[in-house]
Amino acid sequence: MIYKVYYQEHPERNPKRETTVSLYLTADSLPQAREIIEENTTYNVEAIEELTDKALTYEKANPDFEITTF
Repeated sequence: MIYKVYYQEHPERNPKRETTVSLYLTADSLPQAREIIEENTTYNVEAIEELTDKALTYEKANPDFEITTF
C-alpha cells in the first residue's frame, strides 16, 4: 500500500500548516509506515493516510510525485 505522510522537517519548531510537507512511501500497514518514518528520520509527523486507488491516481498526476525509499 502507498501512504502519504504529512510532516514538519524540524521537530523542535511549532508546526504550521504553511511549512507542512509530505512524502509517499510503501508499507504493509499504517503502523509499519509510522515505524519506517520514526526509524529513518527526525521528522515531526502530523498525519499518515493510506491512499485509495483514486487518490493515488490523483497524486501521480503531480510531476513531483515520487515514492521515498529508506
